[in-house]
Amino acid sequence: MKNTQAALKFITCGSVDDGKSTLIGRLLVDSKAVLQDHLAGVQRSGETDLALLTDGLSAEREQGITIDVAYRYFNTEDRKFIIGDAPGHEQYTRNMVTAASSADAAVVLVDATKLDWANPALTLLPQTRRHSLLLKLLRVPSVVFAVNKLDAVAQPELAFARIQAALVRFATEAGLHITATVPVSALKGWNVVDPEHVNPGWCGYHGPTLLELLETLPNTPTETDAPVAFPVQWVEKAASSSANTAQGRRVFWGRVAAGVVVVGTEVQVFPSGQKATVAQVLSHARQPKAVAAGFSAGIILDREVDVSRGDWIIAAPVTAPVADDDFDTPASISPYPGKKDIRATVAWMDDEPLVAGRVYWALHGHRWVKAKVKRVVHKLNIHTLAEEDATQLDPNAIGHIELLLQEPLPAIAFDRSRSLGALILVDTASHKTAGAVLVG
Repeated sequence: MKNTQAALKFITCGSVDDGKSTLIGRLLVDSKAVLQDHLAGVQRSGETDLALLTDGLSAEREQGITIDVAYRYFNTEDRKFIIGDAPGHEQYTRNMVTAASSADAAVVLVDATKLDWANPALTLLPQTRRHSLLLKLLRVPSVVFAVNKLDAVAQPELAFARIQAALVRFATEAGLHITATVPVSALKGWNVVDPEHVNPGWCGYHGPTLLELLETLPNTPTETDAPVAFPVQWVEKAASSSANTAQGRRVFWGRVAAGVVVVGTEVQVFPSGQKATVAQVLSHARQPKAVAAGFSAGIILDREVDVSRGDWIIAAPVTAPVADDDFDTPASISPYPGKKDIRATVAWMDDEPLVAGRVYWALHGHRWVKAKVKRVVHKLNIHTLAEEDATQLDPNAIGHIELLLQEPLPAIAFDRSRSLGALILVDTASHKTAGAVLVG
């Protein structure tokens, strides 16, 4: 029976030259997802350069590095995949964060030839640690470590055992859950797609191949149990709406961030506070139906209210009794109360350090507001995993900060919602993405 799960979106990451692009090339070639003319185009001196199947930019081909995330699509009999090749260079960490923020899983490549595997107390490379910590912060559900290039070491079984032990030590210290650790040779194709490409028990490993493992990984759970939250991306005017859309009222389009939007849902527009009831819900194909988190929808309200791109349509406040000394006083409680003061974790990606007093644009959903850095609380030492006092965050650092927003946003803790708990900081002058913010 074929697997009916949704396509798995995963990325490969890790340190530079660990073999990420080669691994993806191997997955594509061995799963028969590459056309012959495309394969012929990546021949170098009679050999197939698998990395070139994903490194499409001319600068990447010239320098032999991955600069930006390249997405490829392939499928097996059991599942479809969307795979992203994230850069390993420290200066392109921002690209990796972008790819990981929406991934169901991540494969972290570890190059066995770069590590002192003869030492039982070996230390992992800094970028391996940094990428792994970012995956934890971004709540990527499944993290698989693929120990690569074991065909190029003298004692592959010993090397794999000691590298695996080092990964376990690091994960325990960092509070990171490892889904699996798999020995592979991306260049040779050992233990990547077909188990017969390597002797059984190679490196003392008796588990599934990397692709077999990927076929079983779960997709990111959608936030369907939460109250409705819907960021408005586009407002369709009544004149262009179809005749059956609730007497020609405007349609508000976007992707449902949380909950399930159904007819009759009581909602409130953020930030105006206007209340209304959902009169009709359209799917992306304009079919009337309920739409759950993770899918695009068009919402039509029962009355005309002022809604613009960047506004949020959220579940209306609920009335609940609040205990008083003498009697219960009904109170109106919003599931997404607006916040102006935010304490958060940030992955800093700008070339300029993050310091208190700087002002940035903050993007939440499709809403832009000004954000001032009140304080840098501390930074994370990726080597010791200790939280250290700091007055600034340097490029590619991870730390905790306090932000003051010019206007409130319906943001909640990132560990409750990947959609509502994430912001992006953008430099007001250069318009470059400066940091990924995870609300605490």
